[in-house]
Amino acid sequence: MARIKFKDQTVIAENNETVLQSLLRSNIQVPYGCQQGVCQSCLMRSLDNTPPSSSQTGLKETQQKQNYFLPCICLPENDMTVALPNAEKTWLEAEVIEKKALSINVILLKIKSKEPLTFFAGQFVNLRNNDVIRSYSIANTPNLSHELAFHIRILPDGKFSRFVADDLEIGMPLSFSHAQGSCHYLEGKSEQPLLLIGTGTGLAPLYGILKDALLTHKHQGEIHLFHGSRDESGLYLEEKLTALTQNYPNFHYTPCLSGEVNNEKYTKGRANEIALKQFPKLKDWCVYLCGQPEMVLQTKRATYLLGASLKDIYIDAFSS
Repeated sequence: MARIKFKDQTVIAENNETVLQSLLRSNIQVPYGCQQGVCQSCLMRSLDNTPPSSSQTGLKETQQKQNYFLPCICLPENDMTVALPNAEKTWLEAEVIEKKALSINVILLKIKSKEPLTFFAGQFVNLRNNDVIRSYSIANTPNLSHELAFHIRILPDGKFSRFVADDLEIGMPLSFSHAQGSCHYLEGKSEQPLLLIGTGTGLAPLYGILKDALLTHKHQGEIHLFHGSRDESGLYLEEKLTALTQNYPNFHYTPCLSGEVNNEKYTKGRANEIALKQFPKLKDWCVYLCGQPEMVLQTKRATYLLGASLKDIYIDAFSS
């Protein structure tokens, strides 16, 4: 069994246990998201031994050479001393300026930094409460350069989400990291059709990307957003998205329900399946996939097989 050293703590990885599982079992809080090697929000660096090549799947060659790896899919073969990639960076401080319910289990959280921020809508940051750190996607455009908005799904046993729901109040301070990630709108292709598919709070980055495309960059190509949920309460931005379709003729919104459907305005089925049935040819399209890891991975492969270039497929996968 391998010994994993993080800062001044050492844990023993049990058989068939990943580095991330070992750290969390020992109550060592580090950023993580999908836990399946997709979102890369748990990215770490080995400071001594070379990590298993399987734990570097999806990373850039430059990152692999510097011993970066994904602890959520890393079954350690040797002892490892690991660190977060931004360990040398100072956490930024913000103030909570808005907190309101978007649905029975989703909260809109807005924070304001003292300093102007550099970010793209759709990227993610790490939010911290003491030793509890979680990654959340940015749901607003950079027009208000001091502010960040997030859609927080409240989980019954979620340490951070329960803190947001029960304890965090307007005016309180909150620590956050610099923005990361490549899932955001790209300038220079205003005529390219966009396909946005999301489940649950996977809508957060898509909503930011959508507003950036329409409001900031005046995107001219067709934009199709498919948002999926089991029931109507999960379609928490339905009214706002419907309003956007009335103001922007090139934007089309399809709310999808995998559960019972009692209203003809909803489409029955899974969002990704409905979208790909409607658009079976995706050559020259730009695709954004956000939400449940299984859906994201499955749909990434499917959209590629339907003609989308891998360089035009952007993903943000997380488990909540």
